[in-house]
Amino acid sequence: MSQRVFITAGAGGIGKVIAGTYAAQGAQVYVCDQDSGAVDALPNKIAGACVDVTDEAALDAWLQAGLAQLGGCDVLINNAGIAGQADPIEALDLARWKQCLAVNLDAQMITCRAIAPVMKQQKAGVIINLSSTSGLFGAPFRAPYAAAKWAVIGFTKTIATELGPYGIRCNAICPGAVSGDRMDRVLAAEAHARGVSPDEVYMDYASGSSLRRFAEPEEIAQLCLYLSSDAAKFVSGQAIAVDGNTETYHSI
Repeated sequence: MSQRVFITAGAGGIGKVIAGTYAAQGAQVYVCDQDSGAVDALPNKIAGACVDVTDEAALDAWLQAGLAQLGGCDVLINNAGIAGQADPIEALDLARWKQCLAVNLDAQMITCRAIAPVMKQQKAGVIINLSSTSGLFGAPFRAPYAAAKWAVIGFTKTIATELGPYGIRCNAICPGAVSGDRMDRVLAAEAHARGVSPDEVYMDYASGSSLRRFAEPEEIAQLCLYLSSDAAKFVSGQAIAVDGNTETYHSI
């Protein structure tokens, strides 16, 4: 039986690559995304709906519709995330703080809350939560994002403990900088602010890792495949970095 895979923010960026990678392996893939155009453009082999993951009722409805359609869930990948406010602590806005945590953390609780009973009944399942290198290091001027991503790791380790006796494995992936449209925007904005070229900013970021480059989205997707396979059947409660080995930190 093919795996039944649920992915938040699965119609663009890293999520779209993850969804396509699973679909290519024959999985039944069910995604949500806030971009209705991206959802409409999904290939036929990937089912999707337009959902704001901060809307608890809408996110729950998406999950229940998917469970009814697929008859269960074997893999849940919590990929949705936003950058949040980037300012000194004294300038942080509470509403924007809450919004960052709502997308990056609260949505993961909502999906896990709905999926856990299903996986418990199956006595099997895999949950993969996307954290970040910012969940392993302090991130100056990125307090909302870093706080959320650190919390994702604590949440993941906790549910791994709770759900392990039911045969459910839970892990967090911590990407460093990942090539794609999002990082292109980050590089362009920082280049403009510093009065330098985007290539120079790229090298500043890339030089912080031992491998001196960004991750590719496909590398995140391949780790998801591994973690949800029998090859990783004794891997749980881990926060796994895909960052080329961070030596000096540039908040992402």
